[in-house]
Amino acid sequence: MLCLRRVCLFMLRHYQARTLSSDLLLSQINSCTHEDEVFSLVGWNKARLSEKHVGIALNLLWELQKKRPLPLRTSDYVRNHSQFLTLCILAEKTVEHMEDEAIVDILYSILRLNVEDHDSLAEVLVTEAWKRLERLSWPALSKFALCLYKQHRRFSPVIGKVAQIVDMKLDSIQDIRILSVLMISIYDVISQSFQDRLLQKAGQLLEEKEVHFNSAKRILQFLQNVKLRYHPLLERCNKIFLKNTSRLDVHSISHIFGLYEQLRFDSAEFRLVAKQLLSEAIDDYDDPETFAKLFFTLAPLAGSTVRERLLVTAVRMAEEFNCHQVLVILKTMQKMKCRDSHLLKKMTSVLHKHLDSYHVLQLVKLTQYLVVLRCHNLELFAKLKMLLFGFLKSSVVPADTAAIIRVLAMLPPFQVEEIIINKAAAVLPQCRLHHLNCIATALVKWNHCDQLHWQNSSELCVQLLQKLNDCGFQRLQKANSLNLLLEELTHVNGEWFEEVMNEEAMAMCQRLIDQITWANVIQLSSFLMKTNYCCPSLLDRIASVTVENIDKIHPFEIYFILFLFSALNYNPAATEEFFESCIQHLTSNLSCFETHHLVLLGHVLAVAGYFPPVLIMRIFNVFFLSKLDAQLEVLPDTLKQRVRLHLMKLNRAVCLECPEFHIPWFHERYCQHVIHNSRRQINPLRQHVHRMLTEILGGSHYARTSVLTPYYYEIDIECVLDENKKPFSCMAQNILLDDVKRIHLRHDIKDEAKKALPPGAQRIALEFLDSKAFSKHSRHLKGEPAVKKRHLEMLGYHVVQIPHFEWNSMVMSTKGEQLEYLRKHLYGIQ
Repeated sequence: MLCLRRVCLFMLRHYQARTLSSDLLLSQINSCTHEDEVFSLVGWNKARLSEKHVGIALNLLWELQKKRPLPLRTSDYVRNHSQFLTLCILAEKTVEHMEDEAIVDILYSILRLNVEDHDSLAEVLVTEAWKRLERLSWPALSKFALCLYKQHRRFSPVIGKVAQIVDMKLDSIQDIRILSVLMISIYDVISQSFQDRLLQKAGQLLEEKEVHFNSAKRILQFLQNVKLRYHPLLERCNKIFLKNTSRLDVHSISHIFGLYEQLRFDSAEFRLVAKQLLSEAIDDYDDPETFAKLFFTLAPLAGSTVRERLLVTAVRMAEEFNCHQVLVILKTMQKMKCRDSHLLKKMTSVLHKHLDSYHVLQLVKLTQYLVVLRCHNLELFAKLKMLLFGFLKSSVVPADTAAIIRVLAMLPPFQVEEIIINKAAAVLPQCRLHHLNCIATALVKWNHCDQLHWQNSSELCVQLLQKLNDCGFQRLQKANSLNLLLEELTHVNGEWFEEVMNEEAMAMCQRLIDQITWANVIQLSSFLMKTNYCCPSLLDRIASVTVENIDKIHPFEIYFILFLFSALNYNPAATEEFFESCIQHLTSNLSCFETHHLVLLGHVLAVAGYFPPVLIMRIFNVFFLSKLDAQLEVLPDTLKQRVRLHLMKLNRAVCLECPEFHIPWFHERYCQHVIHNSRRQINPLRQHVHRMLTEILGGSHYARTSVLTPYYYEIDIECVLDENKKPFSCMAQNILLDDVKRIHLRHDIKDEAKKALPPGAQRIALEFLDSKAFSKHSRHLKGEPAVKKRHLEMLGYHVVQIPHFEWNSMVMSTKGEQLEYLRKHLYGIQ
C-alpha cells in the first residue's frame, strides 16, 4: 500500500512539473513569429511535446503562411523541413488523444500547406475524425467537410455520412457561413429533395442583415456545381455583393463574373460597380496573375480609352503569362470580339511554349478561340492539329472525343484521316445527343469540303452518318424521364439536330407530357423557343401548369414563358386567365427585374397585345431611361443592341395602341441612324413582283418598293387603289424620295391621306413572308409579323401578306398564275 502511494505521489509531482513546463512551452510556441522559431522549439523539445503542442505548432505554421501574400509564401520550405516531418510523426502517434476540433484543425492546416491528399498523417486524421463525426460541432464538421472536398473525396462514404448528418440536423444550422461550406462539400451525394431543402435554408439565412460576401460566393459555387440557375438565391447573393463593394478586389470580382457566366446570370448594376472599382485601381495590377483577371473583368466593360490601355499592357506582359493566363486573355478577346492584330500576333507567338501544358479540353477551347478570332498562323494550327490528333488517338471519353472532332473540323482544311472516322464510329453508342451533334456537324463539313480523300471515304461517311442518326433516334426513343431528356436537349443545336432529330424530340416531349411540372416548364419553354415549333398540346400544358403554380415560378422565369407564347403568336386555352395571371405575378414583383429586363418584358407583352399601365409608366420616364442609358454602356454589344431595338419597338407599339398613355415617339433619330448604317441589298423577289404589279396596274409609277411608314416600318411594296379599284399614282402624293437609299418616308400618314388620297381610296401594303415568319413546319404566323400587320392596319393600310409556301408552290409555277394570284389579292378587297 505504501509503495502504491509513493508511486502515485511521484506521478502527481511529475505531472505537475510537466504541466508547468508544458504551459511555458505552449506560450513559447504561440509567441513565435516565424516558422524557423517554431522548428527550433520543436527540435529542442521533441521529448516534451504533447499532442496539444503538436497541434498548436502545426496550426501556427499555416497561420504564419496565411499572413503573407500568396507570392511570398514558403509552403515548400515548411513542408520539406525535417522538424515538420517530426511534428507529423508525433501527430500521427498521438492522434487518438487529441480533442475533436484539434484533429480537424490539424487536417485543415496541413492540407493548406499542400501536404499530399493521401499522406499518412492526412489519412490517419480523416479516419479519426470519421469516428467522431456525430459529436463534431457545426464549425468543426463544416471545416472537416471542406477538407474532404479539397482532398477530392467527393463520393467517399465519409462525405455521405457528413451529408446524412446535415440532412438530419439541417434545421439547427443558423450560420450561413457553415451552411455554405457544407453545401459545396456534399453536393455530389445529395438527392433532389435534399438539394431543395438546402436551397430553402440558404435563402432563409441569406436574409440576415450581415452576410459575408464569401458566403454568397460559396452559394453561387454550389449552384454552379449542381448546374442550377436558381434566381431567388442569385438575386440575394448579387445584393450582398453590391452591399460589400468596399471589400471587393479584382480576384473576388473575376471569380464572381466567372460564376455568373457559368450560371448565365447577369447584373448590369454589378457590372457598373465592377467597372468603377477596377478602373480606379487599374494601375495597381501589374503582375501577370492579377492583370489577367483584370483584363477578363474590365476589358469587356471598359470604354475605348481604358480598353486600349489594357490591350497595350497585355502586349507588354505577354511573355510573362503562363498557360492559364494566355487562355484567359484569348477567351476575353473572343467574348468582346476583339481582333486586335498586334495582341493576337503576340499571344500566338507566346502560345508555342505553352501548348504542351494544356489538357485536352483546354486545347479544344484554345483552338476555338483562335478560329473565332480569325488567327492566320498556319504553323500554330498545324501544331494544334497534331496535339489534338494525339489526344484523339488515346481518348476513351466520348465527350472528349466528340469535342476534339468538332474542333478539328474548325481548323484550316486538311486531309481527314480514316482513324478519325473510325474513332467517331467507336464512341457513337455511348454519346449523348450533344456529342452526336458535334460529330455530325464535323462529318457533314468534311464531306461537303471534299476533305475525305481515302478510298470509299464518301461511302464510309454516309454509313457513319446513318449509324449516328440511328444512335440519336434510339437515345430519344429510350427516354422515360422528361427532366433528363430536357437536360440533353438544352445543349443541342445546329443543322443536324434541326433536320434529323427535331421532330422525334418533339414527339418524345409529347409522349412525356404528363411529366411537365412547374420545375421543368422553363427548360421545356426554352427548347420550344429554340426549335421554333408551335405544338398546341405542349403549349397548352405549359400554360395550365404555369397558372396552377404561378406562385412557385420566379417572375424572371415567367418572362421566358411569356416570351415563348408571344414569339410564336399562340393563344392557349383560357388565354385571358393565362396572361392575366402572369401579368399580375410580374407587376407585383417588378423589383426582381433589372432595368434592361423590364424593357424586354414590356416588348414581349406588347407583341402579345398587353400593356400593363404600371409597367409602361415605369419604363417611360426620364429617371428610368437615364438609368437604362448608364447600364447599357456595360452590357455586351449584342444584348445592348437588342435592348435598344426592343425599346424602340415598345415605344412604337405604345404610341399606336395606347395613345391614352400620352407617351411621345422619341425614336426618330435612332431609326434614321439604323437605316443609315444598314446594308440594304436588292431583293430579286421584290423587284420581280414590282414588275408584275406594273403590268397589272398599268405603269411603274403606281407601285413603290422599300417604303418606310411613320414609326419606321418598311413595306416591301406599296400601291394605292381608289374607291373603284383603280390605281392611284404614287407621284401624285407629293412624297419626297430618298435617292440614295431609294426609301420613301411619310411623317404623318393620316394628314397625308386627307390631302393626297381621294375619298374612298385605300393604301395597299404587300408583304412577302419567308420561312422565318412562320413556326417550324407549319403555316402558323409568328408574333413579330402579326404585330406588323396589326400596326400597319392602324396606320391606314390594307395589308396583303404573301407567304412563301403559297408563292413558291407548284400551283404558282407560271407567270400567268402569279399574275392571277396578285390580282386576286389586290382587287379582292372588300
